[in-house]
Amino acid sequence: MPKIAIIGAGSIVFCKTLILDILASPVRGCEFALMAPSTSKTSEVKRFADAVIRENSLDASVWITTDRREALRDADYVISTFQIGGLRATELDYEIPMRYGVDQCIGDTLGPGGIFRALRSIPTTIGLAEDMKAVCPRAVLLNYVNPMAMIGWALGTTGVPFVGLCHGVQVSLDLIASYTGVPKAEITYLSAGINHMAWFLKLEHNGRDLYPLLRERFEQPSHYVNEKVRGEVFRHVGYFMTESTGHLSEYLPYFRKNKMALDLYCDQPAFGGQSGAHVVWSRVVDAKYKAGNVLEGEPTTLPPRSIEYGSYIIEALELGQPFHFQGNVINDGMIANLPADCCAEIPMYADRAGLH
Repeated sequence: MPKIAIIGAGSIVFCKTLILDILASPVRGCEFALMAPSTSKTSEVKRFADAVIRENSLDASVWITTDRREALRDADYVISTFQIGGLRATELDYEIPMRYGVDQCIGDTLGPGGIFRALRSIPTTIGLAEDMKAVCPRAVLLNYVNPMAMIGWALGTTGVPFVGLCHGVQVSLDLIASYTGVPKAEITYLSAGINHMAWFLKLEHNGRDLYPLLRERFEQPSHYVNEKVRGEVFRHVGYFMTESTGHLSEYLPYFRKNKMALDLYCDQPAFGGQSGAHVVWSRVVDAKYKAGNVLEGEPTTLPPRSIEYGSYIIEALELGQPFHFQGNVINDGMIANLPADCCAEIPMYADRAGLH
């Protein structure tokens, strides 16, 4: 009966997704320990999860706590989804740089927003790793906390087995499938780089290179207009990236350096480049959470699993079914022109023997 500790389980919607994914997997007998600083949100997740378990006659249990070590004790898997500082910290990450002319769309990976998010999150991450070594030394940490590359680099100093997970590759493959007309499941790819800035080094369908077709489609205004920054990078570098225009415009800040650049390349709403898009979205989510009963009326039938890797990795480690995915781990020479001790996003697989 694997024990899964979710640290930061107050992320109601994402926590619900992770739990549903695991419950829908072939792994049986799961014990979920949900930890957050307050039980106001985790209690709602527990009520929903209990209903799903009961109505689908599943062998699983859920309990909540505000004590991190209690949640971690004897865990087999730890999933970190916390955000330190809440909405106000996210607002400050955007508002303060804007006073000095630094315009951000998201601000969770690089630049002042990403750096200060890392400074808030790394101490908690290190504390989590130390607790794991004390009370669940054999557990594997699945990290979803951003900034992924910085958090992963810090985790690499702790000795705790971990992998950082994101859905940028999966979402980008959906986009590529829509542009090329090739079913996502039939695309063969190789991707590597840094989280939120990895490259599709190979894109094929039945042995046929998809890049000529993708380049042709991206020259069409209807495709280019929604991904201008990613489109420009693709046009000049020759490889498609795993991240959207909003994110990418921050990592290549000449796309955001003045109003002319913003109007030209970052004129799409929300994560298409809009200034402060992440703050706007965070305020909507915060208001929804404060209103309560976020999961009221949600169906309790088990849906198909989401694109998140977490449940498939746990299934592979528990049952031995190999699973290939993109993971964030210490580079250790895998990408020769990146520092050996940095956190890189590379092709990986999981099976009963572990993460490889």
